Amino acid sequence: MTTFADLELDPKVLKAITEAGYETPTPIQAGAIPPALQGKDVLGIAQTGTGKTASFTLPMITMLAKGRARARMPRSLVLCPTRELAAQVAENFDTYAKHVKLSKALLIGGVSFKEQDALIDKGVDVLIATPGRLLDHFERGKLLLTGVQVMVVDEADRMLDMGFIPDIERIFSLTPFTRQTLFFSATMAPEIERITNTFLSAPARIEVARQATTGENITQGVVMFKGSRKDREGSEKRRLLRDLIEAEGDDLTNAIIFCNRKTDVDIVSKSLKKYGMDAAPIHGDLDQSQRMRTLEGFRDGTLKLLVASDVAARGLDVPSVSHVFNFDVPSHAEDYVHRIGRTGRAGRKGKAVMICIPRDEKNLADIEKLVEKTIPRIDAPNQPAPAAVPETAAEADAPAKPVPAPRAEAPRSEPRDEPRAAKDEGGNRSRSRGGNSRSNRGGRGKSGRDEDVIGMGDHMPSFIALSFDERKAS
Repeated sequence: MTTFADLELDPKVLKAITEAGYETPTPIQAGAIPPALQGKDVLGIAQTGTGKTASFTLPMITMLAKGRARARMPRSLVLCPTRELAAQVAENFDTYAKHVKLSKALLIGGVSFKEQDALIDKGVDVLIATPGRLLDHFERGKLLLTGVQVMVVDEADRMLDMGFIPDIERIFSLTPFTRQTLFFSATMAPEIERITNTFLSAPARIEVARQATTGENITQGVVMFKGSRKDREGSEKRRLLRDLIEAEGDDLTNAIIFCNRKTDVDIVSKSLKKYGMDAAPIHGDLDQSQRMRTLEGFRDGTLKLLVASDVAARGLDVPSVSHVFNFDVPSHAEDYVHRIGRTGRAGRKGKAVMICIPRDEKNLADIEKLVEKTIPRIDAPNQPAPAAVPETAAEADAPAKPVPAPRAEAPRSEPRDEPRAAKDEGGNRSRSRGGNSRSNRGGRGKSGRDEDVIGMGDHMPSFIALSFDERKAS
């Protein structure tokens, strides 16, 4: 069995690995570290949760242990799609480089440019950044990329989903042609394949799992759900989520709940908290400091339920997540793989449950086609009677109010001798006591003096009974 000592890493790095409690590398680490240390380009393809971060941080620290950074010219560059993933990579560098004198800077949104500029001006060995913030610093003239020796692109398929590919291509063009490139992705879409063919030179390809596979140690299930009424679907779906969480009992130590929309993240989080569950939201519209506090609470166990958009689907390194709930079926099949990859990490058992409404069945079929397996259907826990229609989203999950019993209907009396006026075919009421409609009257040209007058009876003025000719003569 391969150990970290067999990978020719710096002794100071090995010491940090041992202190962190790791002994044997994962397959992606064992495959990617040796060629990276040899200076080769690396193309790593592995599902999330397999240890890709250490696959590039460990060889980078070993290679950068010698040398010195210059002002505004970082020696290495790590590009990440989200702030959370970039912050996690920075934490990994702190863990593995604590016995090596290397400087780093983290360039992400939500932090002032002034603080980041101060770090860059001193010179950094490792620059970890999201593409947008990196280009902001470059365009302000505060950063040069001509000294980059090693460039890492992490979660490249997520970069593609978020529309960062043009930025990635531009950043590649700003770095030296002689740089070493370490490129990691969970899947290989055609666009990703094109970029690797363009910017990587004879890369060592390490693929440790079939593309878009789900972990075998994750128990999966889907609940097929249909609301009683369209306007009640949201509140009933949230009630189902709460029932699913409660049904897991003590087996659920913590969980991530994924929603497709940011607004739903907030609503679901409020719903869970209203019913006494320990939950907090995280999505791109929240302040960066709040997002970091929420993640820290989830990592240290003070927060049990994390309600997230896909901003948290990648790179959340919390090894002991017991459950993942997909409140919504993801629109892109690949996102399902990354979402449920938050559980069952590092060889642990995990469980992933998804709620599917009728209009999401096509997306469910796409997921099953991608992972090449049918996700087992599971029964929903017993549901209470549907609540009344909520007035606002904040009141969506308020407990149902008791509904008063309907009044007993009074028995109908016998038909009257003189029934109420009936309606004719046009909806007009006839004023005939006998129930005859206007259509039964004689034509306008008839005198009608010898006929029974219909309508006003004895109370009709005499002139109305005159014929046209008689009126004219008078």
